[in-house]
Amino acid sequence: MKIRITPLNFATAFFLVLALITWLFKPASIIDKQPQQLTGAIALVFLVYAVGSAFLDMIFRNFFKDLKALWLIEGSFIALTVVIYLLVK
Repeated sequence: MKIRITPLNFATAFFLVLALITWLFKPASIIDKQPQQLTGAIALVFLVYAVGSAFLDMIFRNFFKDLKALWLIEGSFIALTVVIYLLVK
């Protein structure tokens, strides 16, 4: 089985690292203790994002066998997700 590196692999790794950093290094709160209590929940949300992006990567790999098409589709998916996020924000 060939190992294929794709954009959603990078996204999964990014979310896993972000969850680990959020869970291990609790942010110092200036105003209230609220952010320190929510770090576990925020880390869990990042883990859910990591699992979701890994699942989407497996789905896209089954539909697109060509690596170039896979990179194009996954890159477009990530760009579309970022644009929608910025529009909603």
